[in-house]
Amino acid sequence: MGVVIVGAGAAGVQTAVALRERGYTGRVTLVGDEPHRPYDRPPLSKAVLRGRGRPDDVVFDVGFEELGIEVETGRSAQRLLPAEHRLGTSRGDLAYDTLVIATGADPVRLPGADAHVLRTLGDARRLRGVLDAGGEVVVIGAGWIGAEFTTAAREAGCRVTVVEAAPAPLGGVLPAAATAPMTAWYAQAGAVLRTGTRVAQVEPDGVRLADGSRLRADAVVVGVGARPATGWLAGCGIALGDRGEVAADAWLRTSAPDVYAVGDCASFPSARYGQRLLVHHWDNALQGARTVATHITDGPGTAPYDPVPYFWSEQFGRTVQYAGHAGPGDTVVRRGTPGEKDGWSVCWLRGDHLTAVLAVDRPRDLAQGRRLITAGASIEPRLLPDPGVPLKATVRETAPAGSRRP
Repeated sequence: MGVVIVGAGAAGVQTAVALRERGYTGRVTLVGDEPHRPYDRPPLSKAVLRGRGRPDDVVFDVGFEELGIEVETGRSAQRLLPAEHRLGTSRGDLAYDTLVIATGADPVRLPGADAHVLRTLGDARRLRGVLDAGGEVVVIGAGWIGAEFTTAAREAGCRVTVVEAAPAPLGGVLPAAATAPMTAWYAQAGAVLRTGTRVAQVEPDGVRLADGSRLRADAVVVGVGARPATGWLAGCGIALGDRGEVAADAWLRTSAPDVYAVGDCASFPSARYGQRLLVHHWDNALQGARTVATHITDGPGTAPYDPVPYFWSEQFGRTVQYAGHAGPGDTVVRRGTPGEKDGWSVCWLRGDHLTAVLAVDRPRDLAQGRRLITAGASIEPRLLPDPGVPLKATVRETAPAGSRRP
């Protein structure tokens, strides 16, 4: 029976590969609900929409046959029977010794007429058609996906209006005070950004706003987040969190014996941040897969999973990177001036420890900040605002009495 992995995205594929790299010789079956060969999702918004590269560039460069990994596409998970160690699918049941849930997340949709979303290869191809047609586009949400799509749409010559409920871009991710400088990027690119604006309903030829006004559009694109794809687990007894995600433990085990969960569909307890984290980013899928594979092959000696979350985005000619997890009570420290050629960054502090760093065209700040967060290093806060001082140079040689990690 071996290991059955449900979900053929990054988390599922990387788990299968990591099992082989760690010497697992049993049967490995990778089950995906899409008809395509397993592919990577980040290039959909960063390359496919912008017409960069070849269509096959998104496909994982993995020799599944050579690794002895069985790939079953077009087969969706429908139910789980943990007591029987059986997975029910659209093509019959599969027995397993170990099951890995890696079904990812589904995009949030809004009431009304169908609108475009960006999650799958099919979505990206349909949106590429929207860009080729030009015309008027309304984008709902100025988050990561909304910004990347707007970038591609403006490059293609579309007229774009972006509607965002928060007071600044990335409002659902970071405080408005940190991301406010990004507001100007939209106007500089020729797009209209309307913050503090809510959508009541998507209509066939545009959107109706909460104040009753309408925005006409040839196409509407929704990018307001995603929800864990766990509906198929209803009634199976596996514990879910308050966001519908699988509530995994520090080794990404679920509440059911021999069942793990990894990637966008699972949360985990972070000792580093003192709370449960649900991270919808590619790096989490990669690192979590390694933890799952190691625990399957090595057992209890495996180190608990407690990464520093990381994400990056290309938007409006800029590289935006974020590492860590900022808390509402953390102190915000700015480095550099938005608009300058050397970029700028924002750091979050809890006491004398970094909890997160946002870097715009400052890769050195991101790399050094990420290492400081990982190490739990004690830093000298007074040195932090000076962009000429490397972050690694802010580390205290000796932590003051009473200092501790966030």
